[in-house]
Amino acid sequence: MRISALVSGGKDSVYAAALTEMQFGPVDELLTLHPVDPESRMFHTPNLELVALLARAWGRPHRAIRATAPGEEAEERALREALAGPPRVVVAGAIASNYQFGRLDRLCYDLGHRLYVPLWQKAADRVVRAEIEAGLDIRLTHLAAEPLGRELAGRRFDAELLEELRGRSSRVRAFHLAGEGGEYESLVVDAPFLGSRLVWDREEVTGDHHTTRWRPVGVRLEPKRARGPERG
Repeated sequence: MRISALVSGGKDSVYAAALTEMQFGPVDELLTLHPVDPESRMFHTPNLELVALLARAWGRPHRAIRATAPGEEAEERALREALAGPPRVVVAGAIASNYQFGRLDRLCYDLGHRLYVPLWQKAADRVVRAEIEAGLDIRLTHLAAEPLGRELAGRRFDAELLEELRGRSSRVRAFHLAGEGGEYESLVVDAPFLGSRLVWDREEVTGDHHTTRWRPVGVRLEPKRARGPERG
């Protein structure tokens, strides 16, 4: 059965697609929906133009679809049209959003597809730790929670940062450690299963008192050196 993985470039969608491949083999396509509204409740919006590069580094076909108008109905219509056809498996990286899961589940049911959400209802810190341990190079791109300051923009999400965020969540104000409530967004710039990594010429950091946005500029793929044989 054909497998379409909804991938935004963020850590959860990329990791969900990678887990799917570990269990069922290569996905047939990475599918990215581009909302008109940058504050879409359903879909990730930062740096979506970079998913095509990730797909090339991954060696997987990529298909970008665009909503024609802002709002939930237009976004769902665009996704419904993109997924029309014979039954398939649709992969998503949702963890705790009943809103997101419910809409995708209904859409897949209507189209006769199977929804596969490997991270669903997993503990937030467990998910993030697994993503880090899997070797994903994750950067924080959009910060929108009180404990998450400008100094975190573009920072690599590693085990040390996870512990730091856990502390901020307990001391300042609680937030979902995986960013499922929109507290932050992320971008995967490298992973063991990618043949190349994303590199960039410079970074832009913008925002106000409520949100901070990080954007890499001049992004391109850089092939990774193959490891030579180990010497005994």
